[in-house]
Amino acid sequence: MRLSGELQVAGDKSITHRAIILSSLATGQTVIHDPLLGADCLSTLEIFKQFGVTYQLTANQLIIDSPGVDGFTYSNSILDAGNSGTTARLLMGVLSALPTTLTLVGDASLSKRPMKRVTSPLKQMGACIELTHDQTLPATIKGQSLNGIEYELPVASAQVKSAIMLAAMFASGETKIHEPVPTRDHTEKMFEDFQIVYNKENRVITLSGPQMPKTPGQVFVPADISSAAFFMVAALMVEGSDLILKNVGLNETRCGIVDVLLQMGGRLTIQNERYFGGERVADIRVQYTKDLKGIIIEGEMIPRLIDEIPIIALLATKAMGQTIIKDAEELKVKETNRIDVTVGELKAIGANLFSTEDGMVINGDINLSYHPALVSSHGDHRIAMMLYVASLLMKNELEIEEMQVMNISYPDFLVHMQKVLK
Repeated sequence: MRLSGELQVAGDKSITHRAIILSSLATGQTVIHDPLLGADCLSTLEIFKQFGVTYQLTANQLIIDSPGVDGFTYSNSILDAGNSGTTARLLMGVLSALPTTLTLVGDASLSKRPMKRVTSPLKQMGACIELTHDQTLPATIKGQSLNGIEYELPVASAQVKSAIMLAAMFASGETKIHEPVPTRDHTEKMFEDFQIVYNKENRVITLSGPQMPKTPGQVFVPADISSAAFFMVAALMVEGSDLILKNVGLNETRCGIVDVLLQMGGRLTIQNERYFGGERVADIRVQYTKDLKGIIIEGEMIPRLIDEIPIIALLATKAMGQTIIKDAEELKVKETNRIDVTVGELKAIGANLFSTEDGMVINGDINLSYHPALVSSHGDHRIAMMLYVASLLMKNELEIEEMQVMNISYPDFLVHMQKVLK
């Protein structure tokens, strides 16, 4: 068994969320090509549907028709973000400025995730948001007139930055956001597509409001590097593999995984590089690599591959020497505590690794074997896909509990895997 042929993985989740939000705020029709229509992005879409935005789905297009913000209707006061942290955090920036009172809820997992990091700057802008005693959802948001602020992000967070940028569109005056280290900049690139004027230099974003997005007519979504990562690692690990992944988004703030795989000695080739609406895109050829080596991953690299750490940890079990991951505390407040869950589930299949305060240490050159034959995703889509890739390395079948959570970010994951497994 090996991975071969060509594949275009699912559309980028981060870019799809932002395309849906800005298309819904802009008046008129926007066609989004190759969107990701997993559960998370559908949560964002369904919220705008409640405001009177309509949409049609075709094979690989999402067509959004919006009356614009001034034409929104508010018949339903409860909005459900499902499992989606992106939906909840980004939309707080929008909901804070709408002329109504709304309650934002989420599922059990999302309702445990911290929201104060978003509400804090929004309240400084004049937002009226009430969270629970634990600073989690549900959030009751009473729309207000917002004012621009100057804000230093205490931690690197693209979601917090984006929530402030969205609120700043509605706010009077100038908003300045200072980032400690660069984070994913899809919001900035999409603002350019939708003709929202801002300035960015030396990690400071300046935006004057109010200004509303104008539809570019169409938006092209590249393939998601976070989804491609599972196929890249599988091809590096499964003997005889030679796989080409098409149209993968290689945004500089997101493609840390490519840099890390190359540092580990992986046989990766970037081909046919080009740009889709400000986003760098390329085809990636990945070939089986026998002699991978352990490395240290830390500092500014971490925000560039935060979602890929579980699959990198799996790859590190096959590398010579130790791989050390530091500065990744953010993983503790994802869908699960991804540090503990990654370490626990990989240990269960024979890996030699341990968690640290801000990451993990993986001892490589280990043959994985199933001791329990039963592992769990813990309801986390990225853990589920990582464990599926691990199962390709084992002689016996591995049973994974809660596999269906893959639908959150990649409904076609298993179909695409079967397509390239020969």
